[in-house]
Amino acid sequence: MQETWSADFLADVRLSLVKDVGPLTRASLLAAFGSAEGVFSAGRDQLQRVDGVGPLLARRIESAVTEIDVEREVKVAEQHNINLVRIDTDDYPAGLTEISDPPSILYVRGKPEPQDRLAVGIVGTRRASSYGKRVTEQLATGLAKAGVTVVSGLARGIDTIAHQSTLAAGGRTIAVIAGGLLEITPAENHRLADQVAEQGFLLSEAPPRRPPLPGSFPQRNRLISGLSLGVVITEADDRSGALITARLAGEQGRDVFAVPGPIDQRTSRGCHRLIQDGAKLVTCVDDILDELSSLIKPIDTAEGTELRHVAEIKLNDIERKVLDAIETSATQMDDIVENAGLPVHQVLATVSVLEMRRLVRRVSGTQVVRI
Repeated sequence: MQETWSADFLADVRLSLVKDVGPLTRASLLAAFGSAEGVFSAGRDQLQRVDGVGPLLARRIESAVTEIDVEREVKVAEQHNINLVRIDTDDYPAGLTEISDPPSILYVRGKPEPQDRLAVGIVGTRRASSYGKRVTEQLATGLAKAGVTVVSGLARGIDTIAHQSTLAAGGRTIAVIAGGLLEITPAENHRLADQVAEQGFLLSEAPPRRPPLPGSFPQRNRLISGLSLGVVITEADDRSGALITARLAGEQGRDVFAVPGPIDQRTSRGCHRLIQDGAKLVTCVDDILDELSSLIKPIDTAEGTELRHVAEIKLNDIERKVLDAIETSATQMDDIVENAGLPVHQVLATVSVLEMRRLVRRVSGTQVVRI
């Protein structure tokens, strides 16, 4: 508790609560003054010398020490089992450290796990059709069974189906919230939020009691894509917020996937535009797993060993048969098919899953090796 309530920690939280001090302005302030405590010790004139800090923002920062009750915010979070995670700690999601504007403080309810680094976002329209719901359920279920964590935004429609389907398949899911974690919207998803916290975690950069604001949804979307290796848009019209997530994913170097739909359906337009612009067309979960397997390279750190251990524990019977048929030296696909006693197409799909889970790697088009 003493570590949690250190002056340095409280200053970091206070700075994150100052209106209009976003990630980029915060970075400029820390570069100028060394720490959040240093920022609050600076005078108004010194603050205004920092890029992005004008007279109004300088006054807000100066008055934050007396006007922002940071201890109260921390207490509220603790009372509701919400953890505050600083960007410079091991608990901070690795994917978010790679984006250009990571939040300095995250509010987390639930328990992040090492395996959550293998994550894929699924987003789409709030007005999902029966087709969009069915496709989303299929893809989320397939990813969950492959050991991939599914990330979405807890909104109505596609987001809700993505979370529900992942939970039903026994997988892990992350819900990124636009407002505070005590301001869940829509109201009917309160129970779903509780289930996500039990089988994954909820995440927000807003303090617990802050309601979602219009501009906070695009901000939220960058965290969905930042947490993910790739983002799948299963159904979206040409003005959907899911297209913002797709654009941000591309800017962050993540893969963008889109599911085609009926050409006469409005909610297919966004996905078709993405495909025209170069998004990877998805017809089944293997299209996603095959693409992502090439992004994941074996690692020899202690964390990597832990990820592989978690992945191996969760193998189903078919995955176990295929893994057992692969040697620690280069193994031909034909030999794997024979030793596993499974159809060729099933072996190929399973090898892709094992690659994603960092248990095997390809050494050529026809050979793989167990890591």
